[in-house]
Amino acid sequence: MNYANSLCNGFLIRFEKIFAMPFTNKTVVITGASRGIGKAIGLRLAKDGANIVIASKSVEENPKLGGTIYSAAAEMEAAGGRALAVQCDIRFEEQVQQMVEKAVAHFGGIDILVNNASAINLTNTEQTEPKRFDLMYDINVRGTFMVSRACIPHLKKSTNAHILNLSPPINMDMKWFANHLAYTISKYDMSMIALGLAAELKQFNIAANTLWPRTTIATAAVNNLLGGQMLMNMSRTVDIIADAAWYILSKPAAECTGNTFIDEAVLAKEGITDLEKYSVVPGAQLYTDLFL
Repeated sequence: MNYANSLCNGFLIRFEKIFAMPFTNKTVVITGASRGIGKAIGLRLAKDGANIVIASKSVEENPKLGGTIYSAAAEMEAAGGRALAVQCDIRFEEQVQQMVEKAVAHFGGIDILVNNASAINLTNTEQTEPKRFDLMYDINVRGTFMVSRACIPHLKKSTNAHILNLSPPINMDMKWFANHLAYTISKYDMSMIALGLAAELKQFNIAANTLWPRTTIATAAVNNLLGGQMLMNMSRTVDIIADAAWYILSKPAAECTGNTFIDEAVLAKEGITDLEKYSVVPGAQLYTDLFL
């Protein structure tokens, strides 16, 4: 009887190892995770039992944006994960360091960093006020760099560490510089940070990649700043980015680093080519995103 139980237990252990969800008990820091793409990625990983650190500024809901770090945390725990809501403005080094320390103290480490927080201002050079320029650089570039820097010592201890920046492939076609130079170079800098980290951290088995959508994504930024409901109706939902991120982050870090991924291509490689379910309006013409 004991021998039979031992065999049964051994089978169950092997079964759990083979079929265990890849993010169970993995700790994921996501900047800008109180809404939109950041929250969607958190929810997708939470379904697999991940620990999500919601590093965002919003503690009171803005009616135009929706969501706070606390409402996002509640949703992620309802989805099956564990969540830690930390108010953090990534422009300030002390807040970044405190966020990382809280994450490690609460969950024991950090396995994945998603640099999602970003500021957008699509103006030409003369119309870009210094404060707008500084905001984009402080969040998109300096913030991404400093959050990565703070997480690296802990990522080195993970068995499959990943950094994923929500930024585009570096497309040097002049049309992407002509109309919104400051925003373009700030987003390209985010991508260069990922590529640089891929090279720097490869020896530590830490992957660094970027992810960008083929089409516009239905977020508050698209609705409030870019094209209103018309563009929202020509967009895909945040779920396509969340699913693509899931596949990237589940890959072995040593084999998947230094890439600038596009969501459609990630899913196609997994055999997923019917993307109709991601359209806000089924059958609608889709609007291609910037930089592609």
